Amino acid sequence: MFAIGGDLHVRRLGFGAMHLPAEPGPAREGSVAVARRAVELGVTLIDTAYLYGGGANEELLAEALYPYPEGLLITTKVGVARTGPGGEWKLDGRPAVLREQVECALRRLRVERIELLQLHRIDPKTPLADQVGTLRDLRDEGKVGRIGLSEVSVDELRQAREIVDIVSVQNRYNLLDREHEPVLAACEAAGIAFLPWRPVAWGESGARAEIAAVAAEVGATPTQVALAWLLGHSPVVLPIPGTARIDHLEENVAAEDVRLTPAQRARLDALAVPA
Repeated sequence: MFAIGGDLHVRRLGFGAMHLPAEPGPAREGSVAVARRAVELGVTLIDTAYLYGGGANEELLAEALYPYPEGLLITTKVGVARTGPGGEWKLDGRPAVLREQVECALRRLRVERIELLQLHRIDPKTPLADQVGTLRDLRDEGKVGRIGLSEVSVDELRQAREIVDIVSVQNRYNLLDREHEPVLAACEAAGIAFLPWRPVAWGESGARAEIAAVAAEVGATPTQVALAWLLGHSPVVLPIPGTARIDHLEENVAAEDVRLTPAQRARLDALAVPA
């Protein structure tokens, strides 16, 4: 377990809902089943975003899980918007846009407060203080419980923390991609939850001989080894692997039970050099 912000207790291995199809039909029914199975397996952290279907993913999770069981955290992200109907997705951190997206997320998720709201990206065209300050104001108004960031540098995290308490960071990170190791180190020093997106290097984990060898030694899959490595790499890491298949979901959740020896960890550590 990990206490996000010191008081929001979640299981360390969560679920990323990005890959769940939301369009009507059999695929949506399968998505609902996957989301419900995640909760049955004890997952207590589910990650979504306005970007995922323009809010359709949020609506899907509400359909599948509302009324939410006690202890379930659904975290969403704002700060990316379309230029128009069917237009391009672009970063948009203007205060009015962030406010509107939060209001819509509250309605779609059927909640009065978003317990953890993350800024999907920092919009370079809008002052960081305006973006983070808006989220702070929403928190002070009771519409947001805690604030996180996504895809930020160490310096951006520092600047944001001067404005408001930041309890989570969601950056790309996995066994084979450690570009954001300095950000993880900063989060660990401050006790900030680090939610790696793309926690498994798609298609690569099983292709690496060393990962496959370790997997064979511990009786696990390469994906499980990659997730187990993350869980043991830092106590603040909360992986959020995503899938639209129940068998993959069950495989991912079972990674919590995989135990790697120090020697096996050392072999895996050598696969990528931190940036």
